[in-house]
Amino acid sequence: MKNSFQNIALIGKIKSAEVAVPLLRLAEFLTARGLNVYVDTLTAEHIKDALYPALPLQELAAKVDLAVVIGGDGTMLNIARTFSPHHIPLIGVNQGRLGFLTDLTVDNMLDNIAAMLAGEYVTERRLLLQASVMRAGVEVFSGLAFNEVVVHRSQISSMVEFEVRIDGEYLYNQRADGLIVATPTGSTAYAMSAGGPILHPGLEVLELVPVCPHTLSNRPIVINSSSVLELLMHRTGDIRVRLDSHTSFDLQLHDTVIVTRHPGHAHLLHPVGHSYYHTLREKLLWNQSL
Repeated sequence: MKNSFQNIALIGKIKSAEVAVPLLRLAEFLTARGLNVYVDTLTAEHIKDALYPALPLQELAAKVDLAVVIGGDGTMLNIARTFSPHHIPLIGVNQGRLGFLTDLTVDNMLDNIAAMLAGEYVTERRLLLQASVMRAGVEVFSGLAFNEVVVHRSQISSMVEFEVRIDGEYLYNQRADGLIVATPTGSTAYAMSAGGPILHPGLEVLELVPVCPHTLSNRPIVINSSSVLELLMHRTGDIRVRLDSHTSFDLQLHDTVIVTRHPGHAHLLHPVGHSYYHTLREKLLWNQSL
């Protein structure tokens, strides 16, 4: 089968010199097959003597038709937010810890990528979130999230107090350390640590998970991904909204955080036979007997 990917971006984990060896090995593997290899400017710092063109992420997204990310889930989250609006599919090579999103390993990446370049892969669509902050009727912040949108307090402030509305309908008032609005992808991240359910990535839903709520009756709830979620700030101190542990914005009294599903998707490519349930068993150690 003719390879449909000709221009490939290689992106490594930021501030990780260990990425140089597997990245160069993969770059040589791809160029030997007549493919054009590009790297982002930060990754290029680890391979200064290499002759591969280096571009900022936004320029890369407009140049390539496939991106291979060598790093952990955090690296993949950052790249997905940048590349998804350009409909660039992503392949993840795990050089982090858990690796829910980066399912290839440094040891098996060449064989798997060779098969994927030959058309032997499965495509998985993951939904994204769009978050904005309205202040006195004016949008003062907006951004994308792959895992979650979190309203939370700092270590020195008191509890967050806010009102939650779904599609304009009042749901509840909340007093807690925060609230997590997570995608199915993010259900195995912060939301899981806070007691939320694990959601299969194929589901078209979101979950709301309170962080240390002041009442035991406040439990996680799963809602339709088409819902419009509004969080109205009733009490503020040192409180902010955070997107994927990457971007944050300080909130003020009476601010409204609006969370909706982004119209685009992140497209992840996996080897044939990829199983999400196998990933759960492996990463969460469910296959270990007691």
